Amino acid sequence: MRRRRPPRPGALQTLSPLRIATQILTLQLLHYLIATLLILFTALAAGKRFSLDLVLDWRSLRGDTTVGWTLGLCWVLDAGAGVISLLLLIARSKLVLDFALTVHFLHLVITSLYSGAVPRNLLWWGLQGVSAAVMVSGGVWACRWRELRPIEFGGGAGGRKGRGGEYELIERDERGRGGA
Repeated sequence: MRRRRPPRPGALQTLSPLRIATQILTLQLLHYLIATLLILFTALAAGKRFSLDLVLDWRSLRGDTTVGWTLGLCWVLDAGAGVISLLLLIARSKLVLDFALTVHFLHLVITSLYSGAVPRNLLWWGLQGVSAAVMVSGGVWACRWRELRPIEFGGGAGGRKGRGGEYELIERDERGRGGA
């Protein structure tokens, strides 16, 4: 009988279903909180009465009204804020695609349940595609940027606070010896 290899250290904490569910719930709540704040601000600035339909009903997003285009802009800005949420909560570039698409899938489900129908507006679907693309590409870039930053180990030579200041370039003569 073959022995199973023990899981690598940290694997159970990283892939814990409870942790994943908590991250998804937190991302979804932040998604709606930021969108609601942006839409509330723009509605009040435009003198329009705020309602939950502006956030959750796909029929509010129309291409023939200023309100519809403003809502579209708010959702794209929300996707930009979602990049920051992904960076702070997920922080691993290979998980960004899964979490960003999960947020958009849950938004589709919640919107469909709230409005009583699957969205039939082409602008709504296009906006979801743009929003998902912004979150995925921005989230992957931000997480990779964070992952690939040089590791600094504190203390430095002579108390300098710069990068690479500990070494100097020495020119060599034609025989390969360092010159003075």
